[in-house]
Amino acid sequence: MSVTIKDVAKKAGVSPSTVSRVLSNHPRISHATSEKVKAIMLEMGYHPNIMAKSLVSKTTHSLGVILPKPAEELFLNTFFMELIRGIVAQANRSGYDVVLSSGSSEQEEVEAVSRLVYGGRIDGAILLYSRKNDPVVEFLSRNQFPAVLVGRSEQHHNIISVDTDNVQAAADATRHLIQMGHQRIGFVSGPPELVVSLDRMQGFKMALQEANLEFHKDWIVEGEFLQESGYRAMSFFMNLPERPTALVVVDDIVSFGILRGLHELGYRVPRRYRNRQLQQYRTVRAIYASTEQCGYRYLSSGIQCFAGAHSGYPGQGSR
Repeated sequence: MSVTIKDVAKKAGVSPSTVSRVLSNHPRISHATSEKVKAIMLEMGYHPNIMAKSLVSKTTHSLGVILPKPAEELFLNTFFMELIRGIVAQANRSGYDVVLSSGSSEQEEVEAVSRLVYGGRIDGAILLYSRKNDPVVEFLSRNQFPAVLVGRSEQHHNIISVDTDNVQAAADATRHLIQMGHQRIGFVSGPPELVVSLDRMQGFKMALQEANLEFHKDWIVEGEFLQESGYRAMSFFMNLPERPTALVVVDDIVSFGILRGLHELGYRVPRRYRNRQLQQYRTVRAIYASTEQCGYRYLSSGIQCFAGAHSGYPGQGSR
């Protein structure tokens, strides 16, 4: 016969409602009582019925983390791995489970997220990217579903966003190279549909304009946030008849590819080429101590957004 909440309460010498509050991490329960009840739960092999708990509380204590596409490439970028690790760690501390979701196309992404939302399987969503005209953000905004966006939305300002000042960071990195005497500066960007790529391109152009330097379209290379993108960009630059002498790079992983390409060609950085990657740039570092801590902050923002905001969303009323 399975152990019930009443069995735990009887052995702990507390009421069943106290055991229930311990399970929900209620702030009014003292640390000593909470630890005592949890120890007895472990001793008796008690496991709460999550389905029953969800029916009563109208919450799942599960959060959806929406991955950028293609998900296969995501796991080659340590930024996202560290970010997910921070989110999972903070979710665990807060008593939430994490559900990962992705799709190979925008349509598949929307379908996957709609199943989570309409099926009442998550209390809120964290999007690890921000795109122009994103149908997933449109879906979440239209349904007024709690969500936190890594980056910012140009169209939906009601979505909570956690972002750096990417325009300023790119401008500062470019100004640094200009102050070193460089006038021929190239830019290695991310995918053009991502808002972070657009913002950093804007900052790059702004710094060039301030210094009355020409913007060369031939010195702009776009690609994924992968080392191979940087490697291909370096190959492209080395085949130009007139090359830039310095590069602003959108991401440190991309920079590794650029450095690998230069190393294979026998060049040393910064002796011949100057490379400034934004992810490690001090302006960004001043805002976020580490990528993993970014994950903590996104999740903390999300929990504040999701708490107590469940009853009005599709799928919740039928549970």
